[in-house]
Amino acid sequence: MGFLFGAVGRRGVVVVLVAMLLLSTVAGVAAAQSVQGASETIVVEEGQTVSSVEAFAGTIVIRGTVTGDVSGAAGTIHVAESGRVGGSISAAAGDVRIEGKVGGDVSAGSGNFQVTETATIGGDVNVGAEYVRIDGRIDGDGRVGAETIVLGPNADIGGEFRYDANEFTQDPAATVAGGVVEDSSLRGDVGAFSLPNWVAWVYGLIANLLLGAILLALFPAFSARLAGRVSDEPAKTGGVGLLTLVGGPILLALVAITIIGIPFAILGAIAFGFAIWVGIVYGQYAVGAWVLRRAGRDDRWLALVAGIVGFALLGAIPVLGGLLVFGALLLGLGALALELRNSFRTRGRSGPSDRQTTFDESFGDSSA
Repeated sequence: MGFLFGAVGRRGVVVVLVAMLLLSTVAGVAAAQSVQGASETIVVEEGQTVSSVEAFAGTIVIRGTVTGDVSGAAGTIHVAESGRVGGSISAAAGDVRIEGKVGGDVSAGSGNFQVTETATIGGDVNVGAEYVRIDGRIDGDGRVGAETIVLGPNADIGGEFRYDANEFTQDPAATVAGGVVEDSSLRGDVGAFSLPNWVAWVYGLIANLLLGAILLALFPAFSARLAGRVSDEPAKTGGVGLLTLVGGPILLALVAITIIGIPFAILGAIAFGFAIWVGIVYGQYAVGAWVLRRAGRDDRWLALVAGIVGFALLGAIPVLGGLLVFGALLLGLGALALELRNSFRTRGRSGPSDRQTTFDESFGDSSA
């Protein structure tokens, strides 16, 4: 379980911003005159006014006016000199270039980030990138983590500028009203946040227990059959889990080759990530059920707690713990895939009652 809560580096801000953008794009309801969706190129032309932009594209260009926020994941995001953004910008891109006016904050994860001499940003700037150059006006504070940071001669920052970089250059003509502070605590923490290891461990434990409880409460018969499959066919379920884990990303990459397939690949990636989490929880529950079955106990809830807590403790063991957790993932993911396939094939057949499913049913006729 520990690998789910690894440290987030500077580049991790890109992943965080992309995930936030994709979830908001999927769940959002299109507003009047807003730009939403996926496209190769999205342009708000000069003289055009829209309420907001939430998009996944190769290129996003703002030459006109966006009265609200801009949220974008793209190869390039460009606010031209004539561009006006009344709200904030949340950007994940290879290149982010701001030449116009932004009324709110700018949060970005990118390869290159530039604020030119013609740009004005009314709020704060929070950036994680490889290369950052600021040569315009920022009314608020700046928090930047990058390999290289340059404050140009036209940089005018109204608040404090905190940075963490391997290479930092400030032109003598640059103005920073609140002072410039090198802050190593920003390392791996720009645009995101980090938790102490024990807090992350407890959070992960509770999250897994909660997900497991929801699965057992909503799908008791399915969960029981899945646990029985892991017990009866561990080699087969583990092998199917490995094939699913390897084949899933390959299939998603093939779907994403075309622009048309990108939205489906995005949804598929979200679903696949959730399936991995469900597989981890189911795998640990199934092992806990098997152990209790050997001890002659018939309690699914105790099996869930024993499996989740047991693997959380085992996961703290260097190397071996990670291998055991990975093994549980393969068992759970494989059993999940097989049971879903079987459920579709036998949709019209009757199975164990959701209210009466027991360990005896889940493990077939085998004795304790």
